[in-house]
Amino acid sequence: MRIDNKEIVISGRMVKTASLKDEWYDSIEDPEGFTREMKDRNVKADIFTFWQRLNDTQPRYDYYSEEDPAAVIPVKSYEHWLNHQIDRSARKAVRKAEKSGVFVKVVELDDRFVEGVVSIFNETPIRQGRPYRHYGMNADAVKRELTKDKHRSDFIGAYHDEELIGFIQLGNTGISAIPFGMVSKIAHRDKAPQNALLAKAIEVCEKKGIPYLLYGKWLSDSLGDFKRHNGCVKMDLSRYYIPLNLKGAVVLRLQLHHGLAERLPIPVKNHLKALRKKLYTGMQNKKKQERTEESSPAV
Repeated sequence: MRIDNKEIVISGRMVKTASLKDEWYDSIEDPEGFTREMKDRNVKADIFTFWQRLNDTQPRYDYYSEEDPAAVIPVKSYEHWLNHQIDRSARKAVRKAEKSGVFVKVVELDDRFVEGVVSIFNETPIRQGRPYRHYGMNADAVKRELTKDKHRSDFIGAYHDEELIGFIQLGNTGISAIPFGMVSKIAHRDKAPQNALLAKAIEVCEKKGIPYLLYGKWLSDSLGDFKRHNGCVKMDLSRYYIPLNLKGAVVLRLQLHHGLAERLPIPVKNHLKALRKKLYTGMQNKKKQERTEESSPAV
């Protein structure tokens, strides 16, 4: 469904929450009029949420809001990032990628690039301790996925011996660049392709005059550590929640709009993530072992 020429999506089971499908790019200028139209059109949601973007960090609405911490790299120049914003380990990783023969460049979204992305997506069904949603995609599906925001994206590829071993779809919001889908082959992680990709993204930001690289949410896990090592700072953005009906108002009053899982302490959530990773990794290793046994010749 589109409201004010912006597509909305609805998530959640017990509590239905509506948000902009492209909230990384789009903003809400008239939330009162927007939610009024949602109600008039009987949108099947209990709460509408939106956030203010990086160039508008001071809260300016009276709706219930929370700080939404983002991981952001302020971009002055590539040299400043390399020499002053990242830590020693990240700097060594960038140089390691260069010494390992990793070559990074801005590329065209052509069939050869798509085939390389397919190879990356289908390397493993498990990434970051959970089932990888792009695993099993064929070339046509990958091309459709990447083409959606082609008009506002740069594609960056990391290569080793002509093989695509990692890529970024770097979205451009005008205010910030967003590294959607930054992923690389696990088989080549010893060459630090992720660091090389991020370094090239900073170069692109400098060239285009983009003042921020918005690297998703501020996290406390291993991915959060990677972000901090590579120059991310915490920036609290304002996220607003507007009830669309009585149920939404009650849920907000009881602070249940994030679900029960989000109310767990961070150490508990990190522990559960580690257990989930161990479970899926064990399942994956078991399947590999079974395939090996099936393919082994009988004695």
